[in-house]
Amino acid sequence: MRHPSRFLPRLKTLACTALLAVLAACSTVDRGKSPALEREATWAVLPFANHTETPLAGNRAETIAEALLHAQGVGRVKRYQGQTQQEALFDAGSPRRLEDALAWAREQRVRYALIGAVDEWRYKVGVDGEPAAGVTLQIVDVATGETLWSGAGGKSGWSREALSAVAQKLIRELLQAGLAGAR
Repeated sequence: MRHPSRFLPRLKTLACTALLAVLAACSTVDRGKSPALEREATWAVLPFANHTETPLAGNRAETIAEALLHAQGVGRVKRYQGQTQQEALFDAGSPRRLEDALAWAREQRVRYALIGAVDEWRYKVGVDGEPAAGVTLQIVDVATGETLWSGAGGKSGWSREALSAVAQKLIRELLQAGLAGAR
């Protein structure tokens, strides 16, 4: 019969390997303290800036954010539809475009706007091709233009995971933090 202490080194190696596997899909998130927001107010998702080389990454993140706002219990959500196609390759979120979107939100009597930027949206080069997303979100008081909350994060996933799934997890984590104080 083998002595149980002989299995300890193998058990430690196995535990370290499992820990490294868990850490392979890493994320980093920084966020501000959640303000008191009204979930039942009218919200808008305004254009996200696309700071990546991936066409329409901002539009993809906007769509995910809109769906997640609904999932988080936000009552009425509108989405700005103005000239979003120009974002594809040449517009990284110009201040003029944001001002036009905020003006639209004021006309629509929107209380809060979610704006953002996509800084990474790709599959990493290499054998595994891991998905990676990086997003910055801000909740803005439309009437004043004041930023009420902001958060930024980056997340990578497993090689067989979809990029949209990684981005969805990241945006969900950020929005949960931003809406934590909402009533």
